[in-house]
Amino acid sequence: MATVAAQTYITPQEYLTLERKAAYKSEYLNGHIIAMAGASNKHNLIVGDIFYALYPQLIGRGCDIFTNDMRVRPSADDAYFYPDVVVVCGQQAFEDDGLDTLLNPIVIVEVLSPSTEAYDRGEKFRRYQQLASLKEYVLVSQDKVWVEHHRRHGAQWILSHYRSLEEVLPLPSIGCEVPLHDIYARVIVND
Repeated sequence: MATVAAQTYITPQEYLTLERKAAYKSEYLNGHIIAMAGASNKHNLIVGDIFYALYPQLIGRGCDIFTNDMRVRPSADDAYFYPDVVVVCGQQAFEDDGLDTLLNPIVIVEVLSPSTEAYDRGEKFRRYQQLASLKEYVLVSQDKVWVEHHRRHGAQWILSHYRSLEEVLPLPSIGCEVPLHDIYARVIVND
Protein backbone atom coordinates (compact mmCIF):
# COMPACT_ATOMS: atom_id res chain seq x y z
CA MET A 1 0.00 0.00 0.00
CA ALA A 2 1.61 3.17 -1.14
CA THR A 3 1.11 6.91 -1.11
CA VAL A 4 3.25 9.46 -2.89
CA ALA A 5 4.71 12.13 -0.62
CA ALA A 6 5.22 15.64 -2.03
CA GLN A 7 8.91 16.05 -2.74
CA THR A 8 11.59 17.06 -5.17
CA TYR A 9 13.26 14.64 -7.56
CA ILE A 10 15.84 12.30 -6.04
CA THR A 11 18.13 9.94 -7.90
CA PRO A 12 17.90 6.14 -7.62
CA GLN A 13 21.18 6.13 -5.68
CA GLU A 14 19.86 8.73 -3.22
CA TYR A 15 16.76 6.60 -2.76
CA LEU A 16 18.81 3.47 -2.04
CA THR A 17 21.00 5.33 0.46
CA LEU A 18 17.93 6.63 2.29
CA GLU A 19 16.02 3.35 2.06
CA ARG A 20 18.83 1.27 3.50
CA LYS A 21 18.85 3.48 6.62
CA ALA A 22 15.09 3.98 6.95
CA ALA A 23 12.98 2.54 9.74
CA TYR A 24 10.11 2.05 7.27
CA LYS A 25 9.82 0.77 3.70
CA SER A 26 9.17 2.92 0.67
CA GLU A 27 9.07 2.29 -3.05
CA TYR A 28 10.59 4.51 -5.71
CA LEU A 29 9.14 5.62 -9.02
CA ASN A 30 10.28 8.32 -11.44
CA GLY A 31 12.42 10.16 -8.90
CA HIS A 32 9.83 10.09 -6.12
CA ILE A 33 9.64 8.13 -2.89
CA ILE A 34 6.34 6.32 -2.33
CA ALA A 35 5.67 5.63 1.35
CA MET A 36 4.36 2.13 2.09
CA ALA A 37 1.38 1.91 4.41
CA GLY A 38 0.92 -1.06 6.71
CA ALA A 39 -0.94 -4.05 5.28
CA SER A 40 -4.26 -5.37 6.57
CA ASN A 41 -4.58 -8.60 8.53
CA LYS A 42 -6.22 -10.30 5.52
CA HIS A 43 -3.39 -9.12 3.28
CA ASN A 44 -0.73 -10.56 5.61
CA LEU A 45 -2.58 -13.86 6.05
CA ILE A 46 -2.93 -14.32 2.28
CA VAL A 47 0.77 -13.52 1.71
CA GLY A 48 1.68 -16.05 4.41
CA ASP A 49 -0.60 -18.72 2.96
CA ILE A 50 0.88 -18.26 -0.53
CA PHE A 51 4.36 -18.62 0.96
CA TYR A 52 3.33 -21.75 2.89
CA ALA A 53 1.77 -23.28 -0.24
CA LEU A 54 4.81 -22.63 -2.44
CA TYR A 55 7.73 -23.22 -0.08
CA PRO A 56 7.39 -27.03 0.23
CA GLN A 57 7.09 -27.32 -3.56
CA LEU A 58 10.30 -25.32 -4.08
CA ILE A 59 12.55 -27.13 -1.58
CA GLY A 60 15.54 -28.75 -3.27
CA ARG A 61 14.77 -27.25 -6.67
CA GLY A 62 17.22 -24.34 -6.65
CA CYS A 63 14.51 -21.75 -6.06
CA ASP A 64 14.05 -19.21 -3.29
CA ILE A 65 10.90 -17.45 -2.16
CA PHE A 66 10.74 -14.07 -0.43
CA THR A 67 7.88 -12.09 1.10
CA ASN A 68 7.45 -8.34 1.48
CA ASP A 69 11.04 -7.28 2.19
CA MET A 70 12.90 -8.21 -1.00
CA ARG A 71 13.17 -5.12 -3.15
CA VAL A 72 12.96 -5.62 -6.94
CA ARG A 73 14.28 -3.28 -9.62
CA PRO A 74 12.77 -3.63 -13.08
CA SER A 75 15.77 -3.55 -15.46
CA ALA A 76 17.65 -0.25 -15.43
CA ASP A 77 14.32 1.46 -14.95
CA ASP A 78 13.65 4.37 -12.63
CA ALA A 79 11.74 2.21 -10.14
CA TYR A 80 12.13 0.01 -7.05
CA PHE A 81 9.26 -2.08 -5.69
CA TYR A 82 8.57 -4.45 -2.78
CA PRO A 83 6.37 -7.26 -4.13
CA ASP A 84 4.33 -9.29 -1.65
CA VAL A 85 5.83 -12.59 -2.86
CA VAL A 86 8.83 -13.13 -5.14
CA VAL A 87 10.24 -16.39 -6.48
CA VAL A 88 13.67 -16.65 -8.09
CA CYS A 89 15.25 -19.85 -9.41
CA GLY A 90 18.91 -20.44 -10.09
CA GLN A 91 21.54 -17.82 -9.33
CA GLN A 92 20.09 -14.71 -7.73
CA ALA A 93 21.16 -11.48 -9.44
CA PHE A 94 21.43 -8.41 -7.24
CA GLU A 95 21.94 -4.78 -8.13
CA ASP A 96 25.01 -4.38 -5.93
CA ASP A 97 26.83 -5.78 -2.92
CA GLY A 98 23.92 -4.81 -0.67
CA LEU A 99 22.21 -8.07 -1.74
CA ASP A 100 18.84 -6.45 -1.10
CA THR A 101 17.65 -5.52 -4.59
CA LEU A 102 16.76 -8.50 -6.78
CA LEU A 103 17.02 -8.17 -10.55
CA ASN A 104 15.82 -11.57 -11.79
CA PRO A 105 12.51 -12.72 -10.27
CA ILE A 106 10.58 -15.40 -12.14
CA VAL A 107 7.25 -15.05 -10.32
CA ILE A 108 5.85 -11.97 -8.58
CA VAL A 109 2.63 -11.94 -6.55
CA GLU A 110 0.83 -8.80 -5.38
CA VAL A 111 -2.12 -8.95 -2.98
CA LEU A 112 -4.50 -6.18 -3.96
CA SER A 113 -5.90 -3.53 -1.66
CA PRO A 114 -8.28 -0.69 -2.50
CA SER A 115 -5.47 1.88 -2.30
CA THR A 116 -3.04 -0.02 -4.57
CA GLU A 117 -5.19 -2.03 -6.98
CA ALA A 118 -5.00 0.38 -9.92
CA TYR A 119 -1.26 0.92 -9.35
CA ASP A 120 -0.55 -2.85 -9.14
CA ARG A 121 -2.57 -3.54 -12.31
CA GLY A 122 -1.21 -0.56 -14.23
CA GLU A 123 2.09 1.22 -13.71
CA LYS A 124 3.67 -1.44 -11.54
CA PHE A 125 2.78 -4.28 -13.94
CA ARG A 126 4.02 -2.22 -16.88
CA ARG A 127 7.36 -1.81 -15.11
CA TYR A 128 7.57 -5.46 -14.07
CA GLN A 129 7.07 -6.52 -17.69
CA GLN A 130 10.49 -5.01 -18.45
CA LEU A 131 12.12 -7.79 -16.41
CA ALA A 132 13.27 -10.37 -18.96
CA SER A 133 13.34 -13.00 -16.20
CA LEU A 134 9.71 -12.48 -15.15
CA LYS A 135 7.47 -15.27 -16.42
CA GLU A 136 4.39 -14.88 -14.22
CA TYR A 137 2.63 -12.01 -12.45
CA VAL A 138 -0.20 -12.87 -10.08
CA LEU A 139 -2.74 -10.48 -8.56
CA VAL A 140 -4.80 -11.74 -5.60
CA SER A 141 -7.91 -10.05 -4.23
CA GLN A 142 -8.20 -9.99 -0.47
CA ASP A 143 -11.95 -9.24 -0.46
CA LYS A 144 -13.27 -11.98 -2.74
CA VAL A 145 -12.05 -15.19 -4.33
CA TRP A 146 -10.37 -13.68 -7.37
CA VAL A 147 -6.91 -14.42 -8.72
CA GLU A 148 -5.52 -12.97 -11.95
CA HIS A 149 -2.64 -14.87 -13.49
CA HIS A 150 -0.55 -13.13 -16.15
CA ARG A 151 1.83 -15.52 -17.92
CA ARG A 152 4.47 -14.47 -20.42
CA HIS A 153 4.23 -16.27 -23.75
CA GLY A 154 6.92 -14.92 -26.04
CA ALA A 155 6.30 -11.18 -26.34
CA GLN A 156 2.68 -11.50 -25.15
CA TRP A 157 1.06 -11.85 -21.74
CA ILE A 158 -1.74 -14.41 -21.36
CA LEU A 159 -4.36 -13.57 -18.71
CA SER A 160 -6.31 -16.23 -16.80
CA HIS A 161 -8.83 -15.68 -14.00
CA TYR A 162 -9.56 -18.01 -11.08
CA ARG A 163 -12.73 -17.36 -9.07
CA SER A 164 -13.55 -20.52 -7.14
CA LEU A 165 -12.00 -22.08 -4.05
CA GLU A 166 -12.03 -25.39 -5.94
CA GLU A 167 -9.71 -24.07 -8.67
CA VAL A 168 -5.93 -24.43 -8.75
CA LEU A 169 -3.51 -21.68 -9.79
CA PRO A 170 -0.83 -23.19 -12.05
CA LEU A 171 2.63 -21.63 -11.99
CA PRO A 172 4.36 -23.54 -14.80
CA SER A 173 7.53 -21.45 -14.81
CA ILE A 174 8.42 -22.87 -11.40
CA GLY A 175 6.54 -26.18 -11.68
CA CYS A 176 4.12 -25.40 -8.85
CA GLU A 177 0.38 -25.36 -8.29
CA VAL A 178 -1.51 -23.50 -5.58
CA PRO A 179 -5.11 -24.42 -4.75
CA LEU A 180 -7.19 -21.30 -4.18
CA HIS A 181 -8.55 -22.83 -0.98
CA ASP A 182 -4.94 -22.68 0.30
CA ILE A 183 -4.57 -19.01 -0.69
CA TYR A 184 -7.76 -18.10 1.18
CA ALA A 185 -7.44 -20.70 3.97
CA ARG A 186 -7.39 -18.24 6.87
CA VAL A 187 -9.56 -15.39 5.62
CA ILE A 188 -13.27 -14.93 5.11
CA VAL A 189 -14.05 -13.72 1.60
CA ASN A 190 -17.10 -13.52 -0.64
CA ASP A 191 -16.98 -16.55 -2.93
